Amino acid sequence: MGTSKSVLFIGGSGVISHAAVARAVEQGHQVTVLNRGLDSLRPMPEGIEYLVADANDHHAIAKTLSGKDFDVVAQFRAFTPEHVSKDIELFKDRTGQYVFISTATVYQKPLKRHPIVESTPLVNPFWQYSQDKIAAENVLTDAMRAGFPITIVRPSHTYDNTLIPTMGKWTDVLRMREGKPVIVHGDGTTQWTLTHTNDFAVGFTGLLGNPLAIGDSFHIVGDYAPDWNSIYTDLAHAAGVESPDLVHVASETIARVSPEHGPGLLGDKSYSAVFDNSKIKALVPEFGTTIRYDDAAYDQIAWYESHPGQQQRDAQWDAASDRLATYARSI
Repeated sequence: MGTSKSVLFIGGSGVISHAAVARAVEQGHQVTVLNRGLDSLRPMPEGIEYLVADANDHHAIAKTLSGKDFDVVAQFRAFTPEHVSKDIELFKDRTGQYVFISTATVYQKPLKRHPIVESTPLVNPFWQYSQDKIAAENVLTDAMRAGFPITIVRPSHTYDNTLIPTMGKWTDVLRMREGKPVIVHGDGTTQWTLTHTNDFAVGFTGLLGNPLAIGDSFHIVGDYAPDWNSIYTDLAHAAGVESPDLVHVASETIARVSPEHGPGLLGDKSYSAVFDNSKIKALVPEFGTTIRYDDAAYDQIAWYESHPGQQQRDAQWDAASDRLATYARSI
C-alpha cells in the first residue's frame, strides 16, 4: 500500500463504516474514530485513537479535535447541508481530503436509463433523506470550487451480519419459520444491488488519500443485483425454510398501511438499481463483489441465533403483514 495517512472517521461503528475502519487499520493508517459511544455489536479494532463527542455538536467536536489535523476526514454522520457547511468551516486548512458519505438514493427516481453512473441526475422527489443529501452535495461542490478538497461517496444498500435487507428483517425470518405470509413489494422482480460492508470497505479505503479522488464522486456498490424474490428466498433457505409464502403487494399500498416504509420504497426500492462500477474500479482495481447475499444470508441467521437479545419481533410490522396479505389475497 501507499504512505500511511492520518484518518479521522466521524461515526465509525455503523453498518457501513466499521469494516472501513478495520481495513484502514490493517493498511497501516493512523486511525481516529470520533462518535458518541462505541457500538457493542461492532467492536473496534485495536490500534485506533478513540474520541468521544456528539457528531451533531460542532462546538464539542471542535473542542475535542483542538490542535489536531488529519490527512483525511471521513464524515459518515452528516445528513443535511447545514451540517456540512459547519464541517467546511471546521476542517478547512485542517485536512487534505474531506470524504462525504452520501447515498445512491440521490440518483434520479424514476430512472430513465440504466445502468446508473455517477453523472446520472441527482433528483429524488419521494424522500426527504435523499433531498437533504443532494443539498449537502451541492454545498460541498460549491466549496470544492473554492478550494475545499472533497470526495463524495455514494453507497447503496450496504449490509453486515446485523442488517437483514428485507422490510421486516428478523420478523420476516420468524414469519417464514412459522409458515406465515411474508410481504414483498411489487412483483418481486425488481433488481436490487446488495453490497457487503467488507466489499464496500475495499473501495472506500482505496480512495483515502488518493489524489485522483479529490473533487470527484464515486458510488461504491456491488456487481451483484438479484431480484427481491431471490433475496427473500435466499433468506428463507438460510433460515431453514424451503418454500416461503411470499405475497406481493404494490409499494403504494404498503406505504399506506405501513407509512414508515413509504419513503424507502417509493424513493428507492421500487426501482431497479443496477450500477456501472467502472469509475471506482479504475482507481481501486481490487474492488468488486466477493460476498454475495445467497451466502451472506447464512452468516446473518447464524449471527442472530448467537445473539438472542437481537431477535426482536416487530409487532407493528407483524400486524401490517397480516393485513397486507389478507388484502392482497382478496383482490
